[in-house]
Amino acid sequence: MYLDFWGFKKYPFENVPDPEFMYYSHEHREALVRLVYAVNRKKGAALLTGEIGSGKTLLSRVFIQQLSEKEFEIGLITNPSLEPLDFLKEVLFQLGLNPQTNSKTDILNILNKRLLENVQRNRNTLLIVDEAQLVHTDSFEEIRLLLNFQLNDQFLMTFVFIGQPELKDIIRKFKQLDQRIAIRYHLNPLNYEETLKYIAYRMGKAGRSPDQVFTPEALDEIYIYSEGIPRKINNVCDLSLLIGFSVKEDAIGEDIVKKVIRDSL
Repeated sequence: MYLDFWGFKKYPFENVPDPEFMYYSHEHREALVRLVYAVNRKKGAALLTGEIGSGKTLLSRVFIQQLSEKEFEIGLITNPSLEPLDFLKEVLFQLGLNPQTNSKTDILNILNKRLLENVQRNRNTLLIVDEAQLVHTDSFEEIRLLLNFQLNDQFLMTFVFIGQPELKDIIRKFKQLDQRIAIRYHLNPLNYEETLKYIAYRMGKAGRSPDQVFTPEALDEIYIYSEGIPRKINNVCDLSLLIGFSVKEDAIGEDIVKKVIRDSL
């Protein structure tokens, strides 16, 4: 609705995992480097945690784009709240397999065969589990067993677990699984300077210079409210632009931001 009014080519603050709008803070860049290292070195598992809305899912999509389809077979589980057998079947489905069996032994044999085939083709197998704090306790035990699929010098599959901060404590309960996690990283919220750069970056990607859209006072209010969480930044900026358009303001001042914040409480 407000694109032409503010001079954008596309909406700058959509809360969808669009890699084009990935802002690389220092922490996001380091997290990406660690994840790529984990899969290139065929580590058993990596763990990425962060608060709700910190950009984990978007980072995972950028991470996938960094990997060559010729060198990696990638499965992505976004709804991991599954019973153990269903979880194993979902693993196969994400790797392009759909066996008509409910036999756990058959499923594991099919998976092992696929992993060995990928090794012979010089392809790494990667399974990303998003919202991993939702994985059932018994399914974590199955994951531990899957990490026993290995040769003398490498794991046959790398798991990347992405989830909220409590995921760290959940995994610690499974000592053998916890020991297989070679890479760990926690995404913290953006600081004040990074928040301003984040807003400017997304506006630039949407086709508009950030100059004279949000006043300094408005930016202060956005940071105080959002606490540097990208999803909250997006929400308040998007609605502020909408309200500013509706009343035909020349710029977004602190009054508009405060109104959006009040309405969201």
